Amino acid sequence: MKKISFTLAAAGMFVMGTTTASAAMLQEEAEASKGFTQVLKEQFIQGGPAFMGIVLLCLILGLAVAIERIIYLNLATTNTAKLKQQVEDALASGGVEAAKEVCRNTKGPVASIFYQGLDRSSEGLESAEKAVVAYGGVQMGQLEKNVSWLSLFIAVAPMLGFMGTVIGMIQAFQKIAAVGNLSASLIAGDIQVALLTTVFGLIVAIILQIFYNYIIAKIDSIVNDMEDASISLIDMLAAHKK
Repeated sequence: MKKISFTLAAAGMFVMGTTTASAAMLQEEAEASKGFTQVLKEQFIQGGPAFMGIVLLCLILGLAVAIERIIYLNLATTNTAKLKQQVEDALASGGVEAAKEVCRNTKGPVASIFYQGLDRSSEGLESAEKAVVAYGGVQMGQLEKNVSWLSLFIAVAPMLGFMGTVIGMIQAFQKIAAVGNLSASLIAGDIQVALLTTVFGLIVAIILQIFYNYIIAKIDSIVNDMEDASISLIDMLAAHKK
């Protein structure tokens, strides 16, 4: 009888152990099956609403500025070679007024610079060149508008993350000082929150930095087109005056 009872107890312990192991495996599988977005969301919530909310605001505002600039720059991009050919043909066939009409019907900073140069061409090549240079500076300012805000968000996001880390570490050491005992479980939560703020601050900065670099490259490309087109316009006006 005792042998049977011992066998049943052993069987019960084996079943319980198997059930516990199965439950652990199911939990691990559930954790592994979570998507990256779900894990990121949970980690974001664990980071706390104070600094995480500000970091998220930096991301939203930065993306808004980046998207606005990308749309504006794409609309400002024109086929410069085609525009130069059209202006040159208009100058040859209909004179300055025909060339100005071509510029009016074309969007973008290059067409605007062409129009200003053509408008001042009656005062001489020097006046036309000064108008092109001056209006080119105005157009560059329009292209770079709000880009400084994007660089600000890139700098602020990781700084806020580091600040959250420092505050979390201070709270952890305060708990240690109050209790008088160094326990990993006592400070693990504060340290986790502190590190999460840094991670999300860096993630925001990396995302915005990618957009920032694209925008700067786009601006440089448009500015190069503007400078090349300005030189071509002066040459065309000089040839037309002959």
